[in-house]
Amino acid sequence: MSEFQTKISPDSETFARNREDMLALVKRMRDLEARAAAKSEERRPVFDKRGQLSPRERVSALLDPGLPFLELYNMASYLVDDPDPDTSIPGASIILGIGYVEGVRAMVFADDAGINAGAMTQKSVDKALGAIAIAERQKLPFIHLVESAGADLMRYTVELWAHGGGMFAGLARLSAAGIPVITVLHGASTAGGAYQPGLSDYVIGVRGNGMAMLAGAALVQAATGETAQDADLGGAEMHAATTGLVEYLAANDAHGIEIAREVVAGLGWTPCGPALADYAEPVLPPDQIAGVVPVDYRTPCDMREVAARIADGSDLREFKPDFGPATLCLQARVMGQPVGLLGNNGPLDPDGAAKATHFLQAMDQAGTPVVFLNNTTGYMVGTASERAGMIKHGAKMIQAVTNLRVPKIALYTGASFGAGNYGMCGYAFGADFLFTWPNAMTGVMGGAQAALTMEQVARRTAERKGVEADEARLAGQRAKITAHFDRQSDAFYTSGRVLDMGMIDPRDTRAVLGFCLQTCQEARARQLNPNSFGVARI
Repeated sequence: MSEFQTKISPDSETFARNREDMLALVKRMRDLEARAAAKSEERRPVFDKRGQLSPRERVSALLDPGLPFLELYNMASYLVDDPDPDTSIPGASIILGIGYVEGVRAMVFADDAGINAGAMTQKSVDKALGAIAIAERQKLPFIHLVESAGADLMRYTVELWAHGGGMFAGLARLSAAGIPVITVLHGASTAGGAYQPGLSDYVIGVRGNGMAMLAGAALVQAATGETAQDADLGGAEMHAATTGLVEYLAANDAHGIEIAREVVAGLGWTPCGPALADYAEPVLPPDQIAGVVPVDYRTPCDMREVAARIADGSDLREFKPDFGPATLCLQARVMGQPVGLLGNNGPLDPDGAAKATHFLQAMDQAGTPVVFLNNTTGYMVGTASERAGMIKHGAKMIQAVTNLRVPKIALYTGASFGAGNYGMCGYAFGADFLFTWPNAMTGVMGGAQAALTMEQVARRTAERKGVEADEARLAGQRAKITAHFDRQSDAFYTSGRVLDMGMIDPRDTRAVLGFCLQTCQEARARQLNPNSFGVARI
C-alpha cells in the first residue's frame, strides 16, 4: 500500500466553506442531543425526592470511566411523535449504547424516566428491537436499567403492542443463545414491561423504588375490587422474599449499579479475539473530513480523500482503478485491522458494479470486513447502460452484498438513492452497523428527479389528449414533490425513523469504525454456551 497524496488544501476557500457547513449540521445534532438531556434533567427534583440517581447518572456509574461508549440510535423518534423541529425530542426516551462494564464490552439500555416517565412509543420499541438484535449478533451482555411507565397509552397503536412483543421474544433469544440479560429495577416496570425483568437472567431490585407488577393498585381495584398497595403487589422487597423474581436487593440506585457491575465481573466474560496489531495514525487528520466533503451531494467529492483520513498511515491500495473508475474499491487498515472500503465517486455503472462484485467476493474469501462509504445517486440509467447489462451487473452486486459472510459496516456520507442504496448495504441489507452523517440524503431518488419524472408524465398525458400543459399547475406540482421527497431524504428525518443505527460527527468516523470493527472481531471469536429455552425462573 502507498500513502495517498491529497489534492485538497485545508487553506482553500472551498475547504473552509465545506467545514463551516458541515459543522453547522454537527451543531444541530449536538443541540438535539442536549435538548433530550435537558428535558430529562427537568425531572431532577422527582429523582432527588426519591433518593434516586438520574437516568444519565445511572449509565455513567455503570460504565468503566475513561473507556469509549458508542451511543446508538441517538436521533430515534425525532420528528415522529412531535413533527415540530423546534420542540421534537430525539432518543425515544431511551439511553442506549455499547460500552465497557468491568472490562466487558456490553449493550447498555437505560429507560429515560425523566422524559414522559420513560413511556415507550413505536420508535422506542424499534430502538429496543435494534438494540437486542445488535446484542444478539455481536454477542454482547445486555444490561437494562429499568424505570418506565410502559407503553405510552396516549400514543397507542395496535402496531406498538404487536411489535412490543418482539422485545420479550428478543430477551428470550438472548438468554437461550447464552448471552446474559441483567436488569436493575430502579423504578416501576408495569403491565407488559414487568416481563422484562421476568425474562432476565439476573435481576437487582432497588429497595423502596423498584417495582414490577402486571397491574398497579388502581387497576387491580378497578378490575377486581381488591384494595392493595403497590409495594405489596410488586415491590422489590416482596419479589426478593416471596416470588424470587429479584436475586439481589439493593439499598439504593448506586448500590444497585454496584451489584450489576459485580454480576458482570462474575460472568467469566473474558476478552477474546486476536490482539490488535500496532498501527499508525492517518497522515491526513480525520478532523479534516469536515472540510473535505460538501454538504450538497450534487457537488462532486473524491471519496479517496475520505478514505485516506480514516486509514492507518493514510495508506490505500486501489483495486482495478481504471475499470469502472467511479466505483472505488480500496484496501486499507483501520486501527490495525484490515478492511475493504467500497465507495462512490458517482453513479454505479455496469463496469463499476461488476468490479464491486469481484471485490466483495475477494474480501469475503479473505475474511476481510467491508466498509461501505455511500455517496451515489444510484445505478446508471439510459440506453447504453441498459444494453451493457446494468440490471444483471447491479443484481450480482446486490447478491454479493446480501450474502457477505464477513462483517459489514455502512456509512451514509452523502447521497444514497434508489437501488444504489441497496448495492451499498443500505438499511435492508443486514449491516452489522449502519450510521449516517448529518449531511446525508437517502431515499428512492432526489426531490428534483422525482418532480421532473412526474412533470414528464404530466406533459406526455397532456400531449396525448391534445391539450396544452398547465404551466402554473406544473410549477406548483414541481415544488410540492421536490419538498416532499427532500424532506423525507434528510438525515435527521430518516434517522428519527430508525432507518440507521445513529448519527455521528464525520470527524469521529475513524474512531467509530475502529470500535465497531473490534466489536465484530470479538463477536466472531467468542464461543457461547446456548441452551434450549433460556434461563427460566422455576
